[in-house]
Amino acid sequence: MADGAKRQESAAGGAPARVADRIGLLRELEKKVLWLSSWTVHNANNIRENPDGIKVGGHQASCASLNTLMTALYFDVLRPEDRVAVKPHASPVFHAIQYLLGQQDVEKLKAFRGYGGAQSYPSRTKDTDDVDFSTGSVGLGVAVTSFASLVQDYVQLKGWLGERPAGRMVALVGDAELDEGNIYECLLEGWKHDVRNVWWIIDYNRQSLDSVVTDRLFGQIDRLFDTMGWDVVTLKYGKKLQAAFEKPGGEALREWIDACPNSLYSALVFKGGAAWRSHLEADLLDVPGVRDLLARYDDAQLHDLMTNLAGHDMEVVLETLHGLEGDRPKCIIAYTIKGHGLPFAGHKDNHAGIMNDEQMAEFRRRHRVPEGAEWDRFAGLEAPAEDIQALLSDVPFAARGRRRFKAERVAVPQSLPCPSGERMSTQEGFGKILAELARADDDLARRIVTTSPDVTVSTNLAGWVNRRGIWSRHRRADTFRDEKVVSAHQWGMSPDGQHLELGIAENNLFTLLAAAGLSHELFGERLLPVATLYDPFILRGLDALNYACYQNARFMLVATPSGISLAPEGGAHQSVGTPLIGMSQDGLAAFEPAFVDELAAIMGWGFDYLQRDGSGDPGSDWLRDVEGGSVYLRLSTRPVEQPRREMTAELKSAVISGGYWLREPAPGAELAIVYTGAVAPQAIAAYESLLEEVPGAGLLAITSADRLNAGWGAAEKARQTGAGTAPSAVEELLAPLAADASLVTVLDGHPATLSWLGSVRGHRVEGLGVEHFGQSGALSDLHRHYRIDEEAILDACAAALVARRCGLAR
Repeated sequence: MADGAKRQESAAGGAPARVADRIGLLRELEKKVLWLSSWTVHNANNIRENPDGIKVGGHQASCASLNTLMTALYFDVLRPEDRVAVKPHASPVFHAIQYLLGQQDVEKLKAFRGYGGAQSYPSRTKDTDDVDFSTGSVGLGVAVTSFASLVQDYVQLKGWLGERPAGRMVALVGDAELDEGNIYECLLEGWKHDVRNVWWIIDYNRQSLDSVVTDRLFGQIDRLFDTMGWDVVTLKYGKKLQAAFEKPGGEALREWIDACPNSLYSALVFKGGAAWRSHLEADLLDVPGVRDLLARYDDAQLHDLMTNLAGHDMEVVLETLHGLEGDRPKCIIAYTIKGHGLPFAGHKDNHAGIMNDEQMAEFRRRHRVPEGAEWDRFAGLEAPAEDIQALLSDVPFAARGRRRFKAERVAVPQSLPCPSGERMSTQEGFGKILAELARADDDLARRIVTTSPDVTVSTNLAGWVNRRGIWSRHRRADTFRDEKVVSAHQWGMSPDGQHLELGIAENNLFTLLAAAGLSHELFGERLLPVATLYDPFILRGLDALNYACYQNARFMLVATPSGISLAPEGGAHQSVGTPLIGMSQDGLAAFEPAFVDELAAIMGWGFDYLQRDGSGDPGSDWLRDVEGGSVYLRLSTRPVEQPRREMTAELKSAVISGGYWLREPAPGAELAIVYTGAVAPQAIAAYESLLEEVPGAGLLAITSADRLNAGWGAAEKARQTGAGTAPSAVEELLAPLAADASLVTVLDGHPATLSWLGSVRGHRVEGLGVEHFGQSGALSDLHRHYRIDEEAILDACAAALVARRCGLAR
């Protein structure tokens, strides 16, 4: 067990007085939690009916390594304002603790990893117990605690928390999670923002999924966190080992453990007392005092001694956690054993291991749980049930019951200011809309918080920031202004600011959105987060974006520039598949407007959509409109001529629904051009060139392929189940066309984004779009090369008309 820890860092000073009987009761609960978590997994895999015949899974060994720490935290250390991200593989421990606290139903435990049961990994949206942060994508649950603390600082320094104390954002971290790069991106950003009130408790069991963790990792972790401004606290040895070290020969024993390779230590944990004795005698018997020291213990006692790590010693854990002081972030490295207390403890293959029936029978005997009492909350415990219940009733963390807040909604005006101008890009329009909102002294402007990964200026957020400032825990001088250096950007930095500037790390951006988009439930204060980034770099943070949506976080994601329209930048800064991501990402309503008046309507609707919670009348019976979600705007830097029109209520509704006829088709029309986003100019030009030959053709503007597709899917499902007969918006849009009409679809993105339209009413589709990485060049050259220019649209129209008139079918 190398890693060179030469000191016991568990802090005993400052801890409140702990009565012996309370610690005894917590140890009883520790045993009960281990039993329940192990039995939950066993029941799911070995007892419950399994019609599929596939392994259900669970992680008994990973649960056991965190069992003591989680018992101490939830039953004694945590307060209601604290928020916890649980190590994903310790989910059964969490559910067991919630069950003992009366916040989880036993039927959910019995159905663990089954339909309607407790989830494989803690989920805010799918579990019924008190989950603070969903976890499951390794490393992201760790990072979100740091950004949640940043968000807590934001709302607290605005004075919105009132007298409520700041909570600690706690992550329970598997040591193998530290291989995830997003954790180190997060650490650096936290250092920049002087993050506070964060605890990362590392379950240092020295095993990953496939192997034993590299020796000396501890030293690297220690130095890294210290460099980032964290207090590093190491829990290595339990009370029994500490006492043994004080005896003659004890220092040699300690040095042997410190130098023991992780792989050997794990192997000896699995083999047991005799193996420990054999190695210790071979290496240390000549050291004075060691012979007598070893003679004090039989094999079982020696094994108990050598596995007495601090992460499994309730007294040490409580002394340490209660002794932590100050709001500097804390990295607590807790030495543990993977599978502690289970028959495969220490074995390098135990990650997915599950006790067989014979092993479970012995485990049952040791825990004194009678047949038929497996789910009983107090079965097998030596302490009186009334004493255990008294402690559970007095747990600080659960003193207020459910800890999720409900914040007031922010009023959104009927319409947002729409910038005027003959030619404008949607990116420019977005910047002007936000800058105009920044002028107002209303709740909407106060609750918007913007963020960007070092592309604030190039995504047109500068106007907003000039008026609203950059947020910082501390006031910082604008040196360029003080030195009278002329700059268009007057960016003061203070707690009054409303823009969180990030480094170039999209994982950090989306993880911050996960935290900021939950502020109304975590901290009782609603924020309306608006984030900008370059559209192609959505892919760089896609896991974290999915994670934010899985949390049901609420935010507006503004991705710009998109497509190949930023032509000279080349393929590295051009996006192809992001419209498909927008369509497929659950919890995200994706839009790609062509005109600024459309964008203003969408943004106004979007700020309301972010706040919906299933209550009230959203004006639609579509589930997503009732429940709300986040919004993705795919914008462009291409200036286009703006239409001169009034944004009527009817037009606004169509824009939000996903599409409208820019040019109405004649009844029974044989052709329509369908476009989305920045290709509007060539679509309009092609349409006008086509009118002489096909006078009844239509021009269909798609503002949201996602909304149209989802609405169509919802209508189809309703009809299939007999729950409805009403047509969807896209079915009504395409109804005027002839049954055998053709659609020519075009966008600056993958053609599959719109090609599905042919399935709605059986129309033939000629799909144009971009399918390959872009290259540098003038916009006209790239449009011609990728065949999304006017000529390509007309060629597609001609091919469609020939096919139709010749009776050809797809």
